[in-house]
Amino acid sequence: MAKDVTGYDALPRLGTMDVSVTRNAYGSQVDSFETDVLSEFWKGEKLHAINIRAPSIDAVGEGVKILASFGEKAVLVRENNMLACTFHPELTDDTRVHELYLEVVRESKNTDAPKN
Repeated sequence: MAKDVTGYDALPRLGTMDVSVTRNAYGSQVDSFETDVLSEFWKGEKLHAINIRAPSIDAVGEGVKILASFGEKAVLVRENNMLACTFHPELTDDTRVHELYLEVVRESKNTDAPKN
């Protein structure tokens, strides 16, 4: 989805979200880790993030909202009717990211939101 993938200029991509990412930014499979990330979107509550060969979101465009971050890096972002995260929310019991996804789908279905 990223418009820019650092070091992979020729790599085919959808390019629909105004973000710049680095693939496998935290290392290979053996460098996978779990951590809690800060979510301003959920009023400062933490999300448990499982990072497996995780990319990093290095920059976001003006229309991209940062919903959660790990240190200085965005890890959950939204632009219009698109969501992207650098961790695996499906590997935890926390359903908030999935619930947000369903909310975005409902909003998109009920409005004339741009279809990116």
